[in-house]
Amino acid sequence: MTSTDLPALAAELEEYLGDPHDADARMPFAAVLDHDEREEYPYGFVNLLQRWGVHEYNIPEAQGGRAGDVETGFNLLRLIARRDPTTATALIITSLAFLPAWIAGTDEQKQYLSDAMRQGSRYAWGLSERSHGSDVLSNELKAEKVPGGYLLTGEKWLIGNARVADGLSVFARTKDTGGPAGYSIFLLEKRRTPAGAVEELPNERLHGLRALDMSGIRLDRVFVPDSARLGAEGAGLEIALQTSQVARTLIGSIALSAVDTALRITLDFTERRVIFGRTVSEIPYSRRQLAECFADLMTADAVSLGAVRSLQLVPEQASVWSSAVKYFVPTVLESTMSQLNIVLGARFYLRAEPHYGIHQKMLRDMLVANFADGNTVVNLKNLALQLDGLLATAADPSPEARAAAEERVATLYGTDRELPLYRPWDQQLFSRGRDDALLAAPAALAELRVLAAAAKGDERDRLTRAADVAGELLDHTAVLRDGCAALRAELGREYGQSAELFDLAKQYCLLHAVAACLHTYVHSAGAMTDPLPSGALLLLQLERLRKQLRPHEAVTDSRVVDEVMAVLQRMYRENRLFSHWQFRLAERGDLSLAET
Repeated sequence: MTSTDLPALAAELEEYLGDPHDADARMPFAAVLDHDEREEYPYGFVNLLQRWGVHEYNIPEAQGGRAGDVETGFNLLRLIARRDPTTATALIITSLAFLPAWIAGTDEQKQYLSDAMRQGSRYAWGLSERSHGSDVLSNELKAEKVPGGYLLTGEKWLIGNARVADGLSVFARTKDTGGPAGYSIFLLEKRRTPAGAVEELPNERLHGLRALDMSGIRLDRVFVPDSARLGAEGAGLEIALQTSQVARTLIGSIALSAVDTALRITLDFTERRVIFGRTVSEIPYSRRQLAECFADLMTADAVSLGAVRSLQLVPEQASVWSSAVKYFVPTVLESTMSQLNIVLGARFYLRAEPHYGIHQKMLRDMLVANFADGNTVVNLKNLALQLDGLLATAADPSPEARAAAEERVATLYGTDRELPLYRPWDQQLFSRGRDDALLAAPAALAELRVLAAAAKGDERDRLTRAADVAGELLDHTAVLRDGCAALRAELGREYGQSAELFDLAKQYCLLHAVAACLHTYVHSAGAMTDPLPSGALLLLQLERLRKQLRPHEAVTDSRVVDEVMAVLQRMYRENRLFSHWQFRLAERGDLSLAET
């Protein structure tokens, strides 16, 4: 989808859903909070979004849908999640349940599921089990081969949509010995099994996403035909991991949207609340807190921008990009939300407050991005296992590899560049030492210095300082490589499982984020509209990242904070999404409640 089409589509969805503060809109905060308080699944919201056609962006073009661009679906989910992360999560689950068929299914299977989704059917992704968590190779639900099909026996637990779904994609053991080639995936249509054959487990009460169905199923020799197997027998693990790469990338939309709404709500307060003779936004400490929160959110947005687009452009690197975004975005934005709590004050703690009550729901709901489809530890482990190869390539890439990476990042981070059609079956489980973001970072830094030299006045100073900070951080790549070598020499065989290696993987995610900020500024600058791009914002983003390495080092001066605050206030007053995409949001009504 082009850089013109996507904003137009986003505006269409925003207009359809309306101002979330308006009780008469289609998806108002008041109704969202009511569902949450009563822990009632949001059937109405899911149905109205299906009427608009959001499910069409999960159905491949070959099957008559509109899904060929992951970025489109990701951004539509952001607009839904800024109103209700629960509804967005319910929709994500159905799209993930379809992915095994999209990756490995036959044309008939894809068409069958596409037609079912068009008719309003809901699906669940039956992966996790009560006793095994992230250790999927210990899963016990068994598929016993019999003439004409398989008998499924076992339990799946903590499955989103399990009770409300019409069917599930089920990860099952097809070899008694298990192992990487011992699992397969099957489509289980609950409504087509004998009555009582699929036992639905009780819904689990949740801290956040309280209205979501989070339950499970128990099966005892339930028959599914051979035609229900998605992909080859024994290919289940690879398909499941490819599906998880998408899940890890999409789930960040929940955290981004939750913080977007929380920041907007906080600004409703700080722009209107007068204390000690001036608005809260004018108080230097609060002003800095707001600017830093905005910078962190835009950094997370840049990391997500590259990760989402990487699924289409460099699917062979999906294992690195999906794990980096899955670790970095929730971790950073949880801290961001805590800062907003301080600025908003006691109002963030109120559940029933007419205007600010949604903040506490966003605070709870965003936590799902941390643990769903692989928690931070799982993703750090995936990066740790590849860290030596990634750092070796970054330190000494071939000229051909670096040139190819530099060419690709222009599309990875250029929002005005069109992407190739999504090919989920091309996603690889290991990147073989490639991370285009880091490989091409030196070239982006050089380009930033060129832009700085051409800029005038304060912008020249801001960009020059940003380039210096970025260069300092990218130099840490060598420190990280040396740290890995020293740790390996010290620990020997224990190296791969050491806590210290996980800490080094965290630092790698930080460098990936530095590269994402550079590339987004350099390659999307021409596609942004005023007040973006901003040298002051880029400088604050990079200095905030540096603070993760040096937590006691001071972050930039008040003039830069003032410039970043001006960018934030303009995007807020023009009612734009806090993103490099800058989508225009639904018109807002009377904000008098925010003044109380």
